[in-house]
Amino acid sequence: MNVRRLIPAAALAGAVALGATTLTACAGAGAAGGGADGKLDVMASFYPLQFLAERIGKDHVKVATLTKPGVEPHDLEITPKQTGLLGEADVVLYLKSLQPAVDKAVAQSGVKNVVDAATLTPLEVHGTSGHDHGADADHPEEGHGDEHGHSHGEAAEDPHVWLDPVKYAEVAKGVGAALEKADPGHAADYRKNTEELVARLTALNTEFEDGLKNTATRTFITTHAAFGYLAERYGLDQEGISGVDPESEPSPARMKDLQAVAKKENVSTVFFETLASDKTAKSLASDTGLKTDVLDPLEGITDKSQGADYFEVMRSNLKNLQKALGTK
Repeated sequence: MNVRRLIPAAALAGAVALGATTLTACAGAGAAGGGADGKLDVMASFYPLQFLAERIGKDHVKVATLTKPGVEPHDLEITPKQTGLLGEADVVLYLKSLQPAVDKAVAQSGVKNVVDAATLTPLEVHGTSGHDHGADADHPEEGHGDEHGHSHGEAAEDPHVWLDPVKYAEVAKGVGAALEKADPGHAADYRKNTEELVARLTALNTEFEDGLKNTATRTFITTHAAFGYLAERYGLDQEGISGVDPESEPSPARMKDLQAVAKKENVSTVFFETLASDKTAKSLASDTGLKTDVLDPLEGITDKSQGADYFEVMRSNLKNLQKALGTK
């Protein structure tokens, strides 16, 4: 079972109230922006925040994203033009620490209405393994970070909160509050849309709880260790081949450990994702006689995604987990 360690973060109540942001309301009851269409211009750093803005803002917002479909978010590079567009947005939504280039661009843009999703729900520590979240004497290399500032086992905050529907709902509430603050004239609509979205996420959580209640094994192996929150929520053990950055290379010792875990825990499947290479997953699967399948971290939607939006892909993830874990 995963060991949960909470990281001190801004209190949720204060975050939802946006005490940690610099949001300011515009004069009057209309949208904060000066767009010709009268819509609130929202810039989201990547898909999960884009999805929230679109679902909560609906017809009152115009949403753009810095991370185009098919681009691996962790490796995103920001152009000067994109930095300029950031400064023109009425509201910027990003998740600090997930994309270092975005963190830097936001700091340089001078934009005032910024919402850091990492302040809207408490972050936790999740290493590459559901059984051991820290480096040990036998494999000290697993405690090292990578060039993106991510950790492969050391005490670092895991940013992948959107893969837990409960925590994603908390972020949704904060985004809704941000839009209300920036565009008070449509506050009632944003509030209603937020409540509807949170209700759907609550229902999705129930689907996962019921669907993963009885399984033959509780352990799954994935290339990208992005599913710590999901595993914690539903009593599963995530064994990540790499760390929270999908491009990091596992050590030979880590691969050997995973072969032992697969045998001991009756693991049937090695999961890979659509936006990163499946080479390592297929190598491990070949060495251990396991199958491969997709577990999508939902950092972007492409024509290869197993669904057209967050809810569809999450339900595909659930079905793939049920198959791999041996739902009874």
